[in-house]
Amino acid sequence: MSTTADKPAGAAAAGSVRGKARGGESSPKSMIFLSLLWLSLFIAMTFLVVLIATIVIDGYARLGSDLLTQYSSSNPRRAGARAAILGSLWVIVTTALIAIPLGVAAAVHLEEFADRNNRVNRLIELNIQNLAAVPSVVYGLLTLGVLGLIGVQNKNIVLAAAMALALLILPVIIIATREALRAVPMEIRQGSLALGATPVQTLFRQTLPSATPGIATGSILALSRAMGEAAPLLLLGALVFVSFDPNGLLSGHTTLPIQIFSWSSRPQAEFHTLAAAASLVLLVLLLAMNALAIAIRNRYQRRW
Repeated sequence: MSTTADKPAGAAAAGSVRGKARGGESSPKSMIFLSLLWLSLFIAMTFLVVLIATIVIDGYARLGSDLLTQYSSSNPRRAGARAAILGSLWVIVTTALIAIPLGVAAAVHLEEFADRNNRVNRLIELNIQNLAAVPSVVYGLLTLGVLGLIGVQNKNIVLAAAMALALLILPVIIIATREALRAVPMEIRQGSLALGATPVQTLFRQTLPSATPGIATGSILALSRAMGEAAPLLLLGALVFVSFDPNGLLSGHTTLPIQIFSWSSRPQAEFHTLAAAASLVLLVLLLAMNALAIAIRNRYQRRW
């Protein structure tokens, strides 16, 4: 049984801990670190704002229906990004159809069914984490080699580009899906199993529906990264001058990053203006995808 003399001692100890915490936060080292952190953030935001403002100022004059409806041309006054926009949509949709099912299935196996004490599984997990940081050009080289081995002659097709981008974002989707599955409380799984459901039924009826917001958010953010990639597609021989709409998985194509690269490398100032306008279109698409990911997370996220 505690005495009245113990209470002041406990209160003094708690006050001492709080005092140390406050002193640690206001120490010179902490203040220097915090100042450098805010300075780094300010510099990064300044460069980002200046870059976006420059793109808007340079490309605003060419924003209009012609940019969205006209094909690429040697005359900058008549050139547009119609083929690049449609090509980007074809490639991204195909990438999603390849990467999302494979990524979710791999994450479910590793998180729900694989033996975590197995050395092979631990090696696979380590490699997945490392692959998320591999430069995108490496995936273009890998896709190029695989297509050469199976005898594909024309590598500038929608399917080849989607394969390269799917390999690029597959580790990101796997990691995001595993984190979403881990966020589901174990009690939900145990309750489902206790009521007689099988592990597979528990997965499809309880775990996956609960983890869907996190899976969708991670997948959309991964696809937004893929939409801005140009290096893997250039290795596959992507076209820079396209005057037709892609009409299938085996169709030639170009994408917005490649079209921007092509226009910005030309000496004429009018093409630089076109590149800035196309950059604005790409930026709007990326912001729309990120906004969709945030909306899905906020709408369907559950607090456990």
